[in-house]
Amino acid sequence: MPLNDGCGGRVCFRSCVSSRRPSARGLAVSQSFGDDALGYFTKRLSAALTRRAAITAVRQAKRNKAFDNCLFIGLAVDGTGVARSRQKVCRWCRPYRNRKREILGYHHKVVMVSIVGAGLTLPLDVEPYGPRDSEYNAGRRVLVRVVGHLGPRFAQYVVVDGEFARAPFLHQVGDLGLHVVARLKGNLPELMAAARKRFRGQPPHRIFWHGQDRVEIWDADDFDPWDTLRWETVRVIRYRQHKPNGDRVEAYGLTDFRSTQVSSQTLFQMAKSRWEIENEGFNDAKNRHGFEHLCHHHPNSLLLVWLLTALGLTIERLYRVRFLHRGTHRVREPVNLCQLLWLSLSRPDTDDTS
Repeated sequence: MPLNDGCGGRVCFRSCVSSRRPSARGLAVSQSFGDDALGYFTKRLSAALTRRAAITAVRQAKRNKAFDNCLFIGLAVDGTGVARSRQKVCRWCRPYRNRKREILGYHHKVVMVSIVGAGLTLPLDVEPYGPRDSEYNAGRRVLVRVVGHLGPRFAQYVVVDGEFARAPFLHQVGDLGLHVVARLKGNLPELMAAARKRFRGQPPHRIFWHGQDRVEIWDADDFDPWDTLRWETVRVIRYRQHKPNGDRVEAYGLTDFRSTQVSSQTLFQMAKSRWEIENEGFNDAKNRHGFEHLCHHHPNSLLLVWLLTALGLTIERLYRVRFLHRGTHRVREPVNLCQLLWLSLSRPDTDDTS
């Protein structure tokens, strides 16, 4: 069996083997070992096989009707910083600074692609980038790779922050056979000014409830594209979200979805689905699954730790949330599923016939 096939994710591997827990005895390991051994292990794994495992899992999930309750499947692309250190240890270490531009330390930057908008947030792939790279370029690379493996008809849209609202990226998404929903910010001043002028003083075009929040939305699909954008027109929405505590959130977005294809309310939900990669992708991975921890500053080891964490999250959510292939057994609590996974990784004892 290839090394990648036996790992349900870095979480279980570190919990069972790397830590000094009684559960390590279930793996028939004579003594515990730590980050050095985990670093040597991940340094020799194949990133291509690990990425293929995540793609295979979600494609099989779609065949097993895991996404049948949603009309649109989205792919969110976003970046984050992880694993801070005081010294620069490898070529992927990037400085982080205070407001005075003084270097406070170093960390790593990665871009993640995750399935969103389907009631199931599944991290698929991770692309790191170094000092002479950028979130924008890394995002373009990882998106092409993921869509190439999933196929153009797996998802329907890509949702991104305003950093990606540039003509080359928008054209690339269209060439991949997908629509795009992007945050509209000040980096497109002419379009932003036109949208503010158009919607200022107008009553909202639609009002609806999003959970406990009251949402007002303005929507028009006849804005002129900027010079380098080859779209015929640009659709822009403005929404104002009123929270029960009195807080108010207001934002603009742009898309190539026509109003005849997607309603204002659905477009709002697509735009909000970008937060899934923040909350259920980065935050969950960092706070609960050790995404911030690095066992070894070797390029392949770094990448594999991030990929295995994403793969572990994807597999766990498919089985826990969608109960795929659960057979006839009762629905179990997550802690029981984790214990069963630990036991399934162990080798059965053999009788001593000496």
